[in-house]
Amino acid sequence: MGLKPQFVSGNTNPMSTTAKEIFSCYGHCSTCDRATRFVSYHTWFRDFFICDQCRSVPRERALMLVIDRWFPTWREAFIHESSPAARATSAKLARECPGYISSQYFPDQRNERVVGGVRNEDLESLTFADESVDLHITQDVFEHIFNPTQAFREIARTLKPGGMHIFTVPLVNKAKPSRVRAQMINKAIHHLMPEEYHGNPVGDGRSLVTIDWGYDICEQIFKASGLFTHIIYIDDLQQGIRAEYIEVLVTVKPRLWRGANGRDSCMPLL
Repeated sequence: MGLKPQFVSGNTNPMSTTAKEIFSCYGHCSTCDRATRFVSYHTWFRDFFICDQCRSVPRERALMLVIDRWFPTWREAFIHESSPAARATSAKLARECPGYISSQYFPDQRNERVVGGVRNEDLESLTFADESVDLHITQDVFEHIFNPTQAFREIARTLKPGGMHIFTVPLVNKAKPSRVRAQMINKAIHHLMPEEYHGNPVGDGRSLVTIDWGYDICEQIFKASGLFTHIIYIDDLQQGIRAEYIEVLVTVKPRLWRGANGRDSCMPLL
């Protein structure tokens, strides 16, 4: 697409542009489950190729499609989503899953469990009990965490056997090693690279990018938690899924089964 990425937050209106229509097509949206027209008024499809019906963008449609395929019983599950958007996949999950809860993180009020009626959860120190969550969902969150290793451990700790973490994160470095952009040392931020921010639905409306992830994120998750992660790339115009950096990642916590040798073994729930 030739345009420098300009990621927007989940509560930003993708139609807030006066540019002419760049591209459109008809298809079926996995988020609102309706026939629709997908249209973009901007060359950066990741944030501006929207569904006329629900205003979802490609990564949200890809995420919902993967949830449907990998965790088809999500409506009966206990789901936690960190930093949800106010539309699309987040709204669908909240509407159709009675066991869905969401949270934001308010670092200045980290000791408060609820802030302004919103559950306050730090992914690096979750308050959920061990093996209590069926499905963790995060959308473009892990590029803003200072200690992702600890966050991956916390997600693994709180997932039930057979549970999953299904998430999006821009893999901007692709085959290159992931690169740390900022660190937290003694409660002070140390920038290793020029500051970069994405939109944030809470706080001052922006969130510092702390790491440029590459495909080696799977290795880092395994080292942190012992869990295997799948990277799923979907390109399907009929479902309005075409853009840069829209991979969906699925980390699976194995379930125990009794093997032929009479010992407990581990097997992914696929």
